[in-house]
Amino acid sequence: MDPIKDEANCLISTDQGGMSRRAFAVTSLVTGFALSTLPVSAEAITTPSDGLVAGEVKIKVRDGEMPAYRAKPAGSGPFPTVLVVQEIFGVHEYIKDVCRRFAREGYQAIAPELFARQGNPATVPDMANLMKDIVAKVPDEQVMADLDATVAWAATDGGAKDKLAITGFCWGGRITWLYTAHSPAVKAGVAWYGRLASAPTDLQPMVPVNLVQKLNAPVLGLYGEKDNGIPVADVERMRAALKAAGKTDSDIHLYPDGPHGFHADYRPSYRPEMAADGWKRCLEWFRTHGVG
Repeated sequence: MDPIKDEANCLISTDQGGMSRRAFAVTSLVTGFALSTLPVSAEAITTPSDGLVAGEVKIKVRDGEMPAYRAKPAGSGPFPTVLVVQEIFGVHEYIKDVCRRFAREGYQAIAPELFARQGNPATVPDMANLMKDIVAKVPDEQVMADLDATVAWAATDGGAKDKLAITGFCWGGRITWLYTAHSPAVKAGVAWYGRLASAPTDLQPMVPVNLVQKLNAPVLGLYGEKDNGIPVADVERMRAALKAAGKTDSDIHLYPDGPHGFHADYRPSYRPEMAADGWKRCLEWFRTHGVG
C-alpha cells in the first residue's frame, strides 16, 4: 500500500485585513501510515466503516480550507462530538481508525490536519527533521483557532452543540490540555501521554502545568511510568498543580511499566492491555461528564 497521497500546494495570498496568509502545504490527507513509522505492526487495528459516514472533509479556517477526517454514525444526529488530535505524524491511518472507533460508540469524531500549513509530516522519513522542520513551527495560537473552526464546522455536520469532548495522543495529548483551558465549550478531555512541562518557545508558549487554573472541564491524563520523554516527576508535578488549583475533578492514571505510545497499535510501543484499559477509561470519562 502506498502510504502517501499526492497533494497540491496553495498560493500565499492576503486577506482583507492585510494579514499575510500562509500557504497550505497539505490540501488532502495521506493514505496509509506515516513514513517515519514504517514498517507497520501486524497488530495494527482496522475498524470497518460500514454503517458509518466516514472520510475526508474540508474545514473552513481564517486563511483557507484545512483537510480533516470525520467519522460518525449514519443518520442525522445530533451526535456528541470528539475532537481527535493527532500525534506528530499527522492525520494518518491510525488517527483515522481512532475516529472510526469513536463513531462506532455513537460519536461524531473529527481529526483536523493541524500541520497543514507547515508541511506533511507523513512524508518525512526521519524524526529529527520532522520535529525541526514541521512540529516546532506550528504555533499554539494557530492550533487553538483551527480547533475552534473545527468545532464550528462540527455543529453544521450533525454535532450536538452542548456535547463536546477532546482527546489527543503524544503531541495531541499536550494540545488536549491546552484546548480544554482555551475553550469553554469543552465538557471533558482525555490526554494520552502528552507533554506537561516542556520549555515554552515563542511559537509554543503554552505549558499545561501552568494552565491548570484555566481548565474549563475535567481532564483525564493517561501516562506511562516508563515514558522516556515524560518523566514521572512531571506527572507528579501536574497532579500537585491540579490539587493546588482545586481541580479535583481532573485525574491522572499512571500505568506501571507503560512506555510512550502504548495505545499506538501500529508501533512497537503498543501494549494491548494498557490500550484497552485506557480506551475504556476514556469512554467512561466522556460519558460521566455528559459527552455520550
